[in-house]
Amino acid sequence: MLDVGVFHRVPELAVIDPATGEAIGHVPACAAPEAHDAVLAARSAAGAWARSTPEARGSLLKAAARRLREHARELAELQTRETGAPLAASLGGVERGIAAIEAYAELGPLDSAAGPRGGLIVREPRGVVAILMPWADPLAASCSALAAALVSGNAVVLKPSEKAPLAAQRVVELLDLGEALQLLHGDDRAARPLSTHPGVDLVIRPGEEAAGSHLVVIDAGTDPEWAAEQVAASAYAGAGQSCGSVERVNVHRSVAEPFLDALVAHARALRSGPGLAPGTELGPLIDEEQRLWVHRQVQDAVYEGAELLAGGEPLYGPGYFYPPTVLTDAPANALVICGETRGPVVTVRTVDSFGEALLVDDRMGIASVLTPLHANAQRAWRELPARTVSVDAVFCTPRPGAEPELLAAVTRTKVVHLA
Repeated sequence: MLDVGVFHRVPELAVIDPATGEAIGHVPACAAPEAHDAVLAARSAAGAWARSTPEARGSLLKAAARRLREHARELAELQTRETGAPLAASLGGVERGIAAIEAYAELGPLDSAAGPRGGLIVREPRGVVAILMPWADPLAASCSALAAALVSGNAVVLKPSEKAPLAAQRVVELLDLGEALQLLHGDDRAARPLSTHPGVDLVIRPGEEAAGSHLVVIDAGTDPEWAAEQVAASAYAGAGQSCGSVERVNVHRSVAEPFLDALVAHARALRSGPGLAPGTELGPLIDEEQRLWVHRQVQDAVYEGAELLAGGEPLYGPGYFYPPTVLTDAPANALVICGETRGPVVTVRTVDSFGEALLVDDRMGIASVLTPLHANAQRAWRELPARTVSVDAVFCTPRPGAEPELLAAVTRTKVVHLA
């Protein structure tokens, strides 16, 4: 692994605990020269790594996963200190990340499979893969891409978010895969030259596939208490900063009042605090910039005519806390409707029919439909312009496993016809 601190004198970036606003560590503020060095180092290691057998790479990943599991608590505490997430949530994210590595390590031979008429379908690594990690639940979000790329024979340059780089740095140390896995710290001054470097064959930004608002449709006849519990679990987990957090709800008028009462009760009951403090259910936002962005969206919605039922005022003091917030009937031009908020804010719209609930724009990535009617569930997944639609579930964590789409992305397929 390239130690940029040895080869270049670079300034440092402070890593801030969002629960206190205090620095908990520092990492190099890398830029274009360090990105170039990292890519060259990965490129020089890519050939030997690709020539190793898939079985050998899988065995190395299995051993690395065991080391990660031995240090799971340490990794979770690091992630909590740099993201503010409650420790239980970080432990869950670390577990999902390790399980993803184990799943890819079990794949065995990836270089070939039986093709038509006795031929072969050969999967070859792309070369150098750059992975730009997010700051929200970073290990759970990134380990699948990391493991898929490595087990397929690619060398990797991993760039953690400058807002949450410490757990990723420790993961790279524990993986101990040599020059095939490079770590590049820094902000956009490192990310841009890395993602556009001619020596990088593929750029992966984990979490982007789910980008866009998460809409929940609540049909007539749905249990409003259960629906509120489902929405609150997703909207306020991770302080609402996950790309999959619920931000918008369309609820049928017949259940709107009890649903809103229950949702407001859930919001007001959540206990905010530092992620390492016992009993914390809602941690801080990642930094002051994000808190200002969230508050601006809430203020804009109220100015445009939305009603504020809960929250809506920053929790000033140490750290970057914002309360669970519930808005109703924000107009279509409000910022909370036009884009992603990435905070603990839910906007609820009351509708008079199921068909009206499905009339939405195309800016959503995820939709969840709560309905007692099978016909309405079928109609919803056909009509909603979302990439992912879930029925009768809102907050669910995918089981870690090998994703065919990801494996296809990190390899090139060659069909060999045998006479």
